[in-house]
Amino acid sequence: MQADRVIVVTGGGSGIGQAIAGAFAARGDHVVILGRTEVKLRTTMDNLGDRVSFQVTDVSQREQVESAVRSIIQRFDRVNVLVNNAGLVKGITTDMPLPEAEIVWEQEIGSNLKGAFLMSVGLAPYLVRPGGRIINIGSIAAYTGGSRGGVIGYGTAKAGLHGLTCALARELSPQGITVNTVAPGFIAETDFFGGPLTVEQVQSKTMHIPMRRAGKPEDVSHVVCFLASESASYITGEVIHVNGGWLFGR
Repeated sequence: MQADRVIVVTGGGSGIGQAIAGAFAARGDHVVILGRTEVKLRTTMDNLGDRVSFQVTDVSQREQVESAVRSIIQRFDRVNVLVNNAGLVKGITTDMPLPEAEIVWEQEIGSNLKGAFLMSVGLAPYLVRPGGRIINIGSIAAYTGGSRGGVIGYGTAKAGLHGLTCALARELSPQGITVNTVAPGFIAETDFFGGPLTVEQVQSKTMHIPMRRAGKPEDVSHVVCFLASESASYITGEVIHVNGGWLFGR
């Protein structure tokens, strides 16, 4: 693959997305990070250097995705790698009033699944052929339903994302574009859990992980960079688990 690549990372302003953007920028790639919060995006851009730019985008909204695609292509003409990392979890339980549950469902499906669909279809015409990559960030929750209750929408969305990966791989692989998913387990150093976790909270989760430690955002970014490399050109339609052994054999 060419050295001067263009990488698009959704949800790139924090956590795993930020680590992925940083890993590509460190390799000399041009990285465009997308997200809903300008302050986070701008701070990430400033921290990662002049190879990184940002576009404020809610990927669940088609009009905003179309605007972001136009802006990226006007600047670069092409995209080498799309990383669909954007997502959120707010929580749905069967005790919630149905109208409230529906609102949260639509938010979680929109961010985690619809957004990946819109970005993939929107950018597909501009992915380089051969050698283009779509890499989705899934979750162990697609298989386990989460480590606790209240993950109905999120777990469903991530399972759908894995199915989207297979369908896109069937569609795009004949054109030399690979599509894969990286499915993290417990990644502690993110704001995904609403703030820093206590030592006790981390220990309660890692006791179930054979490697006896929490994952780091870099554990995910290393695998993403591999899937984006020429070395992974014959891997498509796969879900790669990054969970320290919490779940394997699937």
